[in-house]
Amino acid sequence: MAKNIQSLERAAAMLRLLAGGERRLGLSDIASSLELAKGTAHGILRTLQAEGFVEQDPASGRYQLGAELLRLGNSYLDVHELRARALVWTDDLARSSGESVHLGVLHQQGVLIVHHVFRPDDSRQVLEVGAMQPLHSTALGKVLSAYDPVAHSEALEADREAFTPRTVTGLKDFERVLDLTRARGWAADVEETWEGVAAVAAPIHDRRRMPLGAIAITGAVERVCDGEELRSELIAAVRDCARAVSRDLGAGRF
Repeated sequence: MAKNIQSLERAAAMLRLLAGGERRLGLSDIASSLELAKGTAHGILRTLQAEGFVEQDPASGRYQLGAELLRLGNSYLDVHELRARALVWTDDLARSSGESVHLGVLHQQGVLIVHHVFRPDDSRQVLEVGAMQPLHSTALGKVLSAYDPVAHSEALEADREAFTPRTVTGLKDFERVLDLTRARGWAADVEETWEGVAAVAAPIHDRRRMPLGAIAITGAVERVCDGEELRSELIAAVRDCARAVSRDLGAGRF
């Protein structure tokens, strides 16, 4: 069995100590509580401070938790609230559309699938929760890139790989796709990522009216498309679902 990394264990113990004790603790208090030499404790605190996980009060020299932990915590809560609010709506969408439904968020220069509802039939399917999808070619990724400035920057900076002959890779062409996505409120992926697969996605906004994620219907081209175009009823259904989840998250009507 692999051994744990001692420095990371000590850093984690330090963060728990700061979270559970007094608002601010001095170096001596932290070192004695964790049975560490002052030099060791100070080195860990200095590293945590550089990363924004710990802050030092200039007047007293005492340490407290930093703003970066709050940001990470809010991100965690946002994703879990998104998934919790979307459960019923995504189930209904899969049932009414007859296709798979995916819920995705921006993560590490891609789209992280945080919820997946199977197509409601007896076919063999693989759960895709935890899978990553590209930003530039998938319907989920295009929606996030169109509405989220961070996703937009990452999609522009990334190597936009041509997965199929239909994949849009050129910068100007890709920007035109994002302009179209914003204009109509949804994005399409018709065999741009996987041959024979099509998807349509719409954005989900939070109470601050910021893009929190996106929801998509995905299925075989012959079922999701009518000729060369996505079926209009599926576009309407995914947009209605995204609006409903957004309202549950406090976004109101938009």
